[in-house]
Amino acid sequence: MKVVRESNHSTGEAPPPATGRRGPRPGSLGAALHHQPFRRVWLGSLASNIGTWMQNIVLGVLAYQLTGEAWFIGVIVFAQLGPMLILSPIGGALADRVNRRVLMVSIAATQTVLSLALAAVALSDTPNRVALVLLVFGIGVGGALNGPTAAATLPALVGREDIQGAVALNSAAMNASRVAGPILGGLVNQVGGPALVFAVNAATYLFVIWAVATVKADFSPTGRRGTTPWQQIREGLHAAHSDRVVKRSLITISVFSLCSLVFIYQMPLIAEERFGISGLAYTLLFASFALGAAIGALSMGSWFANVERATMTKAGLVVFSAALAAFAATTLPAVAFPAVFITGGAYFVIVTALSTTLQMRVHDDVRGRVMGLWMMGWAGLVPVGGLIAGPIIDAIGIVPVLLFGATAALVLGLVVNLREPDLELVGAA
Repeated sequence: MKVVRESNHSTGEAPPPATGRRGPRPGSLGAALHHQPFRRVWLGSLASNIGTWMQNIVLGVLAYQLTGEAWFIGVIVFAQLGPMLILSPIGGALADRVNRRVLMVSIAATQTVLSLALAAVALSDTPNRVALVLLVFGIGVGGALNGPTAAATLPALVGREDIQGAVALNSAAMNASRVAGPILGGLVNQVGGPALVFAVNAATYLFVIWAVATVKADFSPTGRRGTTPWQQIREGLHAAHSDRVVKRSLITISVFSLCSLVFIYQMPLIAEERFGISGLAYTLLFASFALGAAIGALSMGSWFANVERATMTKAGLVVFSAALAAFAATTLPAVAFPAVFITGGAYFVIVTALSTTLQMRVHDDVRGRVMGLWMMGWAGLVPVGGLIAGPIIDAIGIVPVLLFGATAALVLGLVVNLREPDLELVGAA
């Protein structure tokens, strides 16, 4: 392994852009959208993500309707996101070994077929719970393999100097889909039930297949040839461990995801038991969270683009803690809606700041594998937290679990330190 020193700025930020460049400010939202390859893939992913969140929101409601208990919601969430915990490093290794275009198109095509099968199972008045879990698990495996690949492809679509704007836009698209997806999912569910929602989601994968298959960009692998997948995974682990900021970023997102994000997938239970709302009102509650998250992500590519990412991470964690505590303590919808909106905004300030930090510090040779570790910590540990929290919620209620998550975020905000004197790229020799 080798370390290449790229700048000597005390802020740990990227070196200043070359003068004379025309167009939007480097690193901004407009600069990222200025790249046609990124724009096409971004739009295709946005359409697919809307379908995914149509499916996710209806899956959570269906799981709660089938049992009326938190534990089965936890099982469904684990089936969906649990593969991230185990398979993301493998997905990262694949991203550095094989053609990423072929890999991403193949995964999306497989997820299309599995979503259609999920629609077929949901046609029953009493869907088979085992079949639901297995099909959701299969879709989750695809997501675990695709996540690191899509993240590792980002510099090929925009270039290094515009990564922050691209990460902010990707995060915003993810959360815009959390706004549009639940609302559309709720409407489609009213018209044709869960089966129609799952079928619509299957169709949206065609957008990302088209975008990735037709875009002009370099999707070739960047890792060294002649190494085994296990050796590649070890190289990724070594690269992450050798940089203090990368290591601390991964630890921060892992603890945060495990302890503080249980509320996202327990939202149907919280809405009904704490606020007495369901149906469209619940959908709007979740959409409020997602809208806040989208604005939080966009702020990192606009208003806060020039603020040190270490500072934004700490501030985001503290604000998240306060907002989640308020959301946990209230039983008033008038308080819950703004509280969950602020929670979402702070959540994706944190995620965008940490993800951009990783993208800026990691060499292309190991980017897929390090981003696989990111996906494992960010998405993979959420369902573990859900599985642990489910029986606790059934025993003592949701409020103590939410307050514990708020406390964990506050502690991270007080102790985490992501500042470094130099920007270093860690890569393979």
